[in-house]
Amino acid sequence: MIIELAEDYGFCFGVKRAIKIAQENRNSATYGPLIHNPSEIDRLKRDFNVALSDDLKSFKAGDTAIIRTHGITKQELALLKKRNVHVVDATCPYVTKPQQICEEMSAQGYDIVIFGDEAHPEIKGVQSYSTRQVHVVNSPEELDGLLLYDKVAVVAQTTRRPDDYQKIVAKLMLTHKEIRVFNTICNATFDNQDAAEKLAKKADVMLVIGGKNSSNTKELYKISLAQCRDSYHIESADELQEQWFIGKNICGISAGASTPDWIIQAVIERIKLLS
Repeated sequence: MIIELAEDYGFCFGVKRAIKIAQENRNSATYGPLIHNPSEIDRLKRDFNVALSDDLKSFKAGDTAIIRTHGITKQELALLKKRNVHVVDATCPYVTKPQQICEEMSAQGYDIVIFGDEAHPEIKGVQSYSTRQVHVVNSPEELDGLLLYDKVAVVAQTTRRPDDYQKIVAKLMLTHKEIRVFNTICNATFDNQDAAEKLAKKADVMLVIGGKNSSNTKELYKISLAQCRDSYHIESADELQEQWFIGKNICGISAGASTPDWIIQAVIERIKLLS
């Protein structure tokens, strides 16, 4: 069995930065999961006493609150500061950018269209910065029937596919006089997706490692599955099944932007035992 890693995979700049920030702030807590990887969050708790709280009210004056890589809403950030909580911002700079764009463009009279998942914390944070109406869409069809001003500004969730984003923009251009389009998709997303697609084309079995709630990992899995029908999305080595590797020659591996190397290496070692 040949085990081959994608040319680009795993921790991105924003996640590396966030992990470093968390490790430098022992005895603190993150507001919401710092990244979408439960095993790495457990490691931070175990080795650095960095806890996790989903309850904004749990942070009191003098506490240290680390802001997750996906960011939080403008209102939540203001409330933490009002309570004199020491805020350490680990929001990925690629996420901060669309927040700023929404704030600036809405102030200039543009309606905002966001291509992404409305339930994702990144999008909840981004849309909170707009002072005008915001529409979050997942497909061109969801644009139908929206009441939009002539001037529209468009941003995308950082982990979305560029070709899907282009379809949203193309449809808007048919019906609106002024469209401001901002490329807010992370470069690491481009690289990881291209590398996963390339590897999946030649792999007999493809593993995509990352949190089950990780948007970018789910995109990698979707891309891999389109090229290799025996593709699997796993969080850890414990999910591997021996039958996946029977009769296979090449096992390709990619990993989401929140997946640490120690988890990837554990998966590789387990594959060697099973195949």
